[in-house]
Amino acid sequence: MKIIELNDDYRNTEKIAIALGNFDGIHIGHQNLIKRMIEISKINNLIPSVLIFENHTKSVTSNTFPSLLSNNEQKLYILDKLGVENVYLMKFSENVMKLSPHEFINKILIDKLNCKSVVVGYNYKFGYKASGDTDTLKTICSEKGIIAEIVSPVYYEDKIVSSTLIRSLITYGKIDIANKLLGRFYTIKGEVVHGKGIGTKLGFPTANIKLTDNFVIPKNGVYSTLTTIGDKTYKSATSVGFNPTFQEKSLKIENHIIGFNDLLYGNIIDISFVEYIRPEISFDRVEDLVNRMIEDVNYIKKKNVIYNF
Repeated sequence: MKIIELNDDYRNTEKIAIALGNFDGIHIGHQNLIKRMIEISKINNLIPSVLIFENHTKSVTSNTFPSLLSNNEQKLYILDKLGVENVYLMKFSENVMKLSPHEFINKILIDKLNCKSVVVGYNYKFGYKASGDTDTLKTICSEKGIIAEIVSPVYYEDKIVSSTLIRSLITYGKIDIANKLLGRFYTIKGEVVHGKGIGTKLGFPTANIKLTDNFVIPKNGVYSTLTTIGDKTYKSATSVGFNPTFQEKSLKIENHIIGFNDLLYGNIIDISFVEYIRPEISFDRVEDLVNRMIEDVNYIKKKNVIYNF
């Protein structure tokens, strides 16, 4: 897969089909859209491509930084697995924000990207102040000889699958449903930093995690997880919360990697959330905490888990 930075001088010579959207999480609805784009590209002998913004659009439009289901590194990995051949990275700036729908199609899709087919979701908005919608897109593309297709939403039970829904599920501890809608385990990335060493003293050394990005934080509690270090993946138990037995004042993500004892300080690791096991508990005795941790780890060891992405 080629990753191409869109600068002022870039002009594409290949004919492409492109999927447009924010694609936070690249959930099963996004995947359905991208797979349709790939089908269209094969039928019309086009290069299957995706355009993503390097920064969140809201960081420019409203100076806010929403919690993420995936960072750009994760998006690129997933897009490669799906069979996308070109990914165009574009910085969302005030100049881009102020482009009208016509200008966005003419200056970006046609002049820069040489786009011959575009695929978007049912609720796609584009152009200055989101003034363009799917009807606008179809009308302009028809005038320009571009194939435009609007993909219908994917439903889970009676709800449309969306990044907003998945964020809510994660924050309420419904990680099993969130994973189903993502089509993989929800995964955060973080740097291993020094903690207080409490886990080591209790016989369960933990990697304290400083997130690399503004990921959605799962509901406080203990989770069965998978931890990936380089090209190896291990079963792990992850605690999210305030460690009430020791009356911590700041939220922590602490990760016990089963059967792994090497030092990891400074390393970036991936933690994939498999199952919500239990809420935080304030134990009266440290011995009771240790016994419960033994139960948690033994439960995780017995689970047959397949790393699915």
